[in-house]
Amino acid sequence: METQLDPMKDDLPLMANTSYMLVKHYVLDLDVDFKGKVIEGSVVLFFETGSQYMKTSSAGKECCQSQFDETCKIGASEPCHISMINMSTCSSKTEHNDFAVSGKEEEATSDESSNHSNNEQASGISSSKDCYDIENHGNKDFLLVLDCCDLSVLKIEEVDVAAVSGIEKFTRSAKLTGVSKKLENLRNWIVHELVTLPADRWKEQLYYFTHCSQAPGCGELLFSTGTWSLEIRKSGIQTPADFPHAIRIWYKTKPEGRSVTWTTDQSGRPCVYTMGSPINNRALFPCQEPPIALSTWQASVRAAAGFVVLMSGENSAEPVQLREGILSWYYYVSMPMPASTFTIAVGCWQEVKQQSFKQTAAIETNTEFSLPLSRSDFRWHEEVCGHMEYPCRFQNPAARLQAVIPYRVFAPWCLMESCEEYLLQLIPQCLSAAYATLGTHPFSRLDVLIVPSNFSSLGMASPHIIFLSQSVLPGGSHLCGTRLCHEIAHAWFGLAIGARDWTEEWISEGFATFLEDIFWARAQQQLSHDEIKGQQELKALLRWRRLRDEVQNSEEELQVLRPKKESTGELSESGASVVKYGLKAEKIFMQVHYLKGYFLLRSLARTIGEVSYLASLRKFVIKFHGQLILSQ
Repeated sequence: METQLDPMKDDLPLMANTSYMLVKHYVLDLDVDFKGKVIEGSVVLFFETGSQYMKTSSAGKECCQSQFDETCKIGASEPCHISMINMSTCSSKTEHNDFAVSGKEEEATSDESSNHSNNEQASGISSSKDCYDIENHGNKDFLLVLDCCDLSVLKIEEVDVAAVSGIEKFTRSAKLTGVSKKLENLRNWIVHELVTLPADRWKEQLYYFTHCSQAPGCGELLFSTGTWSLEIRKSGIQTPADFPHAIRIWYKTKPEGRSVTWTTDQSGRPCVYTMGSPINNRALFPCQEPPIALSTWQASVRAAAGFVVLMSGENSAEPVQLREGILSWYYYVSMPMPASTFTIAVGCWQEVKQQSFKQTAAIETNTEFSLPLSRSDFRWHEEVCGHMEYPCRFQNPAARLQAVIPYRVFAPWCLMESCEEYLLQLIPQCLSAAYATLGTHPFSRLDVLIVPSNFSSLGMASPHIIFLSQSVLPGGSHLCGTRLCHEIAHAWFGLAIGARDWTEEWISEGFATFLEDIFWARAQQQLSHDEIKGQQELKALLRWRRLRDEVQNSEEELQVLRPKKESTGELSESGASVVKYGLKAEKIFMQVHYLKGYFLLRSLARTIGEVSYLASLRKFVIKFHGQLILSQ
């Protein structure tokens, strides 16, 4: 091909220095403004000190550090390196520009991101001669780096978690371990105790996350923004362990921000939603993008009455009226997930409902083939999960027997009839088929939303919510059902089990493409075995032709399932990395990772037999759910 790949332009940088500090929980508090096409408010981040860093006091005594799952200890043997930055001395309150503190990005990444376009430059950035000279002021400050772009950051402050009523219970053990009586150290200890609470205390944890996020600020922090990052420091703080572990960032999105799209639905009403941008959510809120940064979140979102807020959350939120014309919606998750999986959709969506007797009949019909797993499968369930601790459905006896999780369907008003005709009756069939194949549903509920016509894909799965294109509705039950099966499969492969390196996207898409055929075959009870096999062979032929055409008409580098080869999964000392070709425009329209992955798995299933292969997948899911994996 004549077109040359430019890594400086085509790779997506993941800037967050997760090896030093790791976000464990986000609390978002946001207002949606459709007139200005902005989302504004604050996000509070709760941190743990990263696995790379071990603080040693001046006396040489090691302080308590958090323990991480073995799968997250990437390069732990490498020497610790604290990234630095030159900064001006102004604080965040002196300027309410997008960038209140001058600065350059780390040398290691400044060239890498210099070719990325960013139309609005920092009005607060001064020339290098005016920057803060660290060498002339003694020791260097630790720099926290978050992934961020297309955001106006207004202010960043430390949160005084010690001011929360009842928080004293988390300080008792601090006295026993000899934690310094300095208030800063006590605050960090409180956050450490809070983020490490055992899974059976998740409701208490959520309660204190909420109240800590509402605590007053106790000092503004210095910050600067680069093209792809938000860089934060506290004057005089030189180590991650001493850096504030609870910070609040006040910000607003920009209308041109690439994480969400502002548009109108098929009924002509305004809406905004996360449409699966290549840059993920960094233009929606400052975050840690690397997959290794598994976190929980909660969000309160306010919008004008008449709008419905849907989100990746465990609860089916009910709106609360704050004042006339304004409703607030609250969602949370207790299963740690990458920040990229956070999803939101705000619009005048209508819930599509069916008469209750029809829905009951559909569920009863489909429990016929939702047989319980074998005894060997349940022995696997009884083993201790391999993931970090959280309230896991695989350890919940009731959840393990739930063939159909609660579900809702939302759509613009003009598409409600089409959704009722096909989609509503297909969901319980497809959920039951998925359960019969892989076992326990990783998530407790499901919303399905028909998104606006500018959606560039047929579907997108996120925790607790699936986006479907309107294009699947005119195709009748077959197109709608197969796409629904594909997205449901992502609950296991792509969400509950994620790729540790995003360049290995075939782990998600290859498995979902393979499993959609298995699920859909089990959902179509009216078809004979021969009819189903004929259907699958025809689809395999069509996929083969599509794959052949792509291989012949695309750059060879974009066809490789592991483009980083032997370096797949490797991170820099700080935890930063790149997603190779993550911004390449053509890649969005390619299906090579879907199709090569599908044919690989199909070959394995044909070699050892489909029944044996699916049994091995069930065991794989039980062993690796809640974790990040590589192709090996």
